[in-house]
Amino acid sequence: MKDEVEAAQHAAMIRREAGRRRYANQRRGPGPLTLRGKIAIYFVALHLIIATAALFVLMENRLLLFGVEALFILSIVVSYRLVIALFVPFDLIRTGAELIAERDFTSRFVPVGQPEMDDLIRVYNGMIDRLREERLKVEEQHHFFARVVESSPSGIVICDFDENAAELNPAAKALMTPELMTELRSLAPGESRLVTQAGPRRMKIWRAEFRDRGFSKTFFLIDEMTDELRLSEKAAYEKLIRMMSHEVNNSVGAVRSLIDSSLRYAPQVGESDRSDFVNALTIASSRIDALNRFMSAFADVVRIPPPHRAPIRLDAVVARIAALMRPEAESRGITIAVDADESIADADEHQFEQVVVNIIRNAIDAIDADGAIDITLREGTLIVADSGSGIADDVVPDLFTPFFTTKREGRGLGLTIVQEILTNHGFTYGLRNRAGGGAEFVIAT
Repeated sequence: MKDEVEAAQHAAMIRREAGRRRYANQRRGPGPLTLRGKIAIYFVALHLIIATAALFVLMENRLLLFGVEALFILSIVVSYRLVIALFVPFDLIRTGAELIAERDFTSRFVPVGQPEMDDLIRVYNGMIDRLREERLKVEEQHHFFARVVESSPSGIVICDFDENAAELNPAAKALMTPELMTELRSLAPGESRLVTQAGPRRMKIWRAEFRDRGFSKTFFLIDEMTDELRLSEKAAYEKLIRMMSHEVNNSVGAVRSLIDSSLRYAPQVGESDRSDFVNALTIASSRIDALNRFMSAFADVVRIPPPHRAPIRLDAVVARIAALMRPEAESRGITIAVDADESIADADEHQFEQVVVNIIRNAIDAIDADGAIDITLREGTLIVADSGSGIADDVVPDLFTPFFTTKREGRGLGLTIVQEILTNHGFTYGLRNRAGGGAEFVIAT
């Protein structure tokens, strides 16, 4: 009986704990009659019926009647105790279920010394320990995953079930633009693509899916490839230019020597053929010089030195180059207007002059004739805008590809030199179409 009392006390403690948890924030009305109540009512009713029958049967023998009634009372008490002991495991199961529903995996039950109860408590405690360990493991994995996503140099965009961007890590926030989001949405699951954004920036984007609560969700990876591709392309064209320069210079030197030697024999050639002889060798010599200049122009790209930086007045550089280029522009009916503040930047003045020359030269060529070039300098940001026809959509991805050009006689050196100098300075830049027509080159120093 002592064990039953302890079990009942333990069950009462469990019920009080569950009650506090269940009714802490809200009140509940009375529920339906429990199985325990039904059994208790049954025992009480049964004993009352038997006691009433005994009362009528043993009315004349009062001593025996009192003995029977006392026996009935004792039977009711014992039955009540047995019902309580019988339902203690059910209370334990119900309280444990409530704790699990509330995700409380820290509460454990203490053994009460009753074999059946202790076995049940041991099973419950073991299950709670495993659930607690699994939850801790999941939380640690989730925390690790969140830290990896947060610190990843690749941009990661996680979408919701409607494929709207729900989470972006810092790298993705730095790279994301409306145009890039449009490119991401156009990807098929598992597809990757190299895209060009904001002038020289090139990124590799990839779309994949994962399962979340049984449903498919989309995520995107964005890798900034601008520097890697630029350095790879630079290494390739430097090697090619050096090889071409070596071979061409070797041939040019020998051929030029032969031409000069041949010209010495001009007096020995017949007078009727002498003019054609000299003219042919002179033309060949001029083409050799042109080829030499051609290769020197490519070699200049390779030989761009590191910038010798110092504080310079950008407005003075812009005004000087605009004055240099204005006569040629005006001969084509093109006006050059400059609106500049006194911005100062830490840059190599001669190299920055070369950048401005190439940009204005490209603007003049884009207009060709009859137009305007507006140069604006505000707080270190230089914008050179032209009134030309703008940039064709199919040309945009190749704008800063080395030696790419849309000019019939062009060699693609201008933007290659501009890109190399501005990158060495660490300045951001871009070439884009203007809303009102034409194009503009933007440099942020």
